[in-house]
Amino acid sequence: MTQKIQLQDVDRPNLYREVFPYTEFPKVMFEKETIPMEIPEKVWITDTTFRDGQQARPPYTPEQVLRIYEFFHQINGGTDLIRQSEFFLYSDKDRKAVELCRQRGYDFPEITGWIRAVAADFKYVTQLGLKETGILTSASDYHIFLKLKKTRSQAMEAYLGIVKAALDNGILPRCHFEDITRADYDGFVLPFAAKLLELSRQYNVPVKMRLCDTLGFAVPYPNAKLPRSLPKLVAGLRQLGVPAEWLEWHGHNDFHKVEIAAATAWLYGCCAANCSIFGVGERTGNPPLEALVVEHAQLFGTNPRVNYQAITEMAAYANKELGFNLPHNYPLVGRDFNVTRAGIHADGLLKNEEIYNCFDTQTLLNRTVGVAITDKSGAAGIKHWIEGRYVIEIPKQDPCVIAIKDRIDAEYAADRMSAISDEEMIAWAEELFGDKLPPLR
Repeated sequence: MTQKIQLQDVDRPNLYREVFPYTEFPKVMFEKETIPMEIPEKVWITDTTFRDGQQARPPYTPEQVLRIYEFFHQINGGTDLIRQSEFFLYSDKDRKAVELCRQRGYDFPEITGWIRAVAADFKYVTQLGLKETGILTSASDYHIFLKLKKTRSQAMEAYLGIVKAALDNGILPRCHFEDITRADYDGFVLPFAAKLLELSRQYNVPVKMRLCDTLGFAVPYPNAKLPRSLPKLVAGLRQLGVPAEWLEWHGHNDFHKVEIAAATAWLYGCCAANCSIFGVGERTGNPPLEALVVEHAQLFGTNPRVNYQAITEMAAYANKELGFNLPHNYPLVGRDFNVTRAGIHADGLLKNEEIYNCFDTQTLLNRTVGVAITDKSGAAGIKHWIEGRYVIEIPKQDPCVIAIKDRIDAEYAADRMSAISDEEMIAWAEELFGDKLPPLR
């Protein structure tokens, strides 16, 4: 990869129209040059639930922020897997949330801030005494020319000024290369990163760099061309001399690649992957935190200290207290994620759950494997289903149970192949049992 670390201060923005025609879907370009994986010795998760995650929903109360933050600590189980969490700092509620979390005294996740690249915002970081803050440093010409109305040199000068201000105040800066997957890599990204490395050497402290895939354009293919090739985005910065520990990936899910992109960033030399709970973030969202915890276990081994079951508790809290209403089939935490519905699958699952369950969900996530109702469920299965959804005990010989079994048998006698849906079972149960049934759990 040819690297030019001199800023290219062009008169017109490079919008990569051959890749981003706008009136067509974006294009993926390929080349012969490939990039080998460079897996760091250790990788970790950072969180943006209280920053990007709050740009997609009503703001959390300070008390809700604290509870979610406690879940992160709970999941960590004494490890530093979820190493940092970033916070807005602008409102009184934001600052109260920071104070509540700081009072817990947890080493991890470390509390960090986020500010725009303007001097007026810097006061919030110093007032709260934070050790690190993110700084918005937009990288693409879409942002530099079309939004900021600056030249590349003007933008870089402004960014470097706020980074110096952070360093002068003993604050570790984390530069957010916004829209890096549409940025001129040789003309701006590498020259800006080179300047940040110079500042790091001058002050003898790290200057972190967050690679922000603002519109989800990154692709994991090692033969893809820049600016969309995630492997080459990371590799170029590593070849420039940026340590893996200073690099962080921040993705969005516009093209359904948010999770694989975060894992790919780890594999090609980026130690940190940024996420939010259940993927909730600006527009299409960020990598789901719970998915990255499990992805980390798949890539680097299940850690007996990590409390994976706390993911299930966090999902229950989000549904009950935060109004998430996670889809029933949402991976890992949805109500029915480990419930098989195909009749033939249910038969196999009853014989041996490993046949149709992806891992021991009971042990790892405290989620009992479930089987939907089919012609093979029998009265015992129907009784179990009803008791599992209503606070009630009934004998399997109950006439209502037998009536439901007769309906199910009639469905399959008419060549039905799919399992009986929850909606059908609820309707039949409430029709036949009437007032005998308490409310659904």
